[in-house]
Amino acid sequence: MARELAALTQQTADRLAGQQVGVVVAVVADDAVEIRGAGSTGADDGHRPGPGTLFEIGSVTKAFTALALTRLASVDTVGLDEPLADLLPAGSVVPSRDGRQISLQHLAMHTSGLPRLPKGMLLPALLRPSTPDPYAGCTADVLLSGLTGTRLGAAPGKRFRYSNLGAGLLGMALARRAGTDYETLITREICAPLGMTDTVVTLDGTRSDRVAQGHVRRGRPTAPWHLADLAGAGGLRSTAADLVAFVRAQLDGGPAGLAEAIRLSRAVEHRRGPFAWVHLGWMAHRLHPRQGGHLQIWHNGGTGGFSSFVGFDPEKRLAVIALGNTRRSVDGPALALLRTLQTERAAAPN
Repeated sequence: MARELAALTQQTADRLAGQQVGVVVAVVADDAVEIRGAGSTGADDGHRPGPGTLFEIGSVTKAFTALALTRLASVDTVGLDEPLADLLPAGSVVPSRDGRQISLQHLAMHTSGLPRLPKGMLLPALLRPSTPDPYAGCTADVLLSGLTGTRLGAAPGKRFRYSNLGAGLLGMALARRAGTDYETLITREICAPLGMTDTVVTLDGTRSDRVAQGHVRRGRPTAPWHLADLAGAGGLRSTAADLVAFVRAQLDGGPAGLAEAIRLSRAVEHRRGPFAWVHLGWMAHRLHPRQGGHLQIWHNGGTGGFSSFVGFDPEKRLAVIALGNTRRSVDGPALALLRTLQTERAAAPN
């Protein structure tokens, strides 16, 4: 089984390497872990990426932000239904609609009604999609001033509407309530308990020597992204080894301090259809019975030069992670690998 798992992991890495400058794929199956790299880090040394190579993980960050929410909620530092306005500086104007306020839970499930991007960003993003570091100016002052005059697309809690703005505001608000910055919050509440030492916002020390170079779709190097105070939407960098620890906690429940937070993050859901829904920080769907009826919980990410995918099946204790250093989705091959593992697990004798 271990040999077959290693082969499937390497095959997916090799397949993705045809679309990426470099890629790392990790698989977790019960207690077994396989991590395989292919291609190049794109850095000056040009080594093959591996378990300790750092990638921008983009919107996979949102799963960390939501878990920080449920962690703080589990110790009564915040409430899931607490209004966002209660965690922001006095005088902040938070839009509402039909008499309903935006809660922290709405932000984590993309049901706040907020637009995808902060006010003033949409048109420049559409006109100049290759603009380096487009979120670098998203400071707290800019985000909060932009909320004034922002109109909600739906009443909070009513409809799914993916929002980087909402997730970023959630990370900023949680850090403010906790009396720290976003990076320290994630390190303290999630990474330290799980032994994750390479999941960070800011690169320093030896990590700078292990970071992959990002590339645009045509393979040209591009500058890294810095999301300023919108970091909770996509500002983390991480490694395959760290993300294995993260999904192991999702599969096994995690240590005592995080177990309740993980349970709570998946106890809340917003239905998007008969087979799809949203948890706090995660997308989820169940394949049609003709496709095996398997459960897939996941999040993907993309920045100017990177792409990422983390998906798992807690019922069968399987997970797949894919990290690429090119702005081209890794979702298809990663999901295909997860489904292959699920199908093989279902067919295996008890």
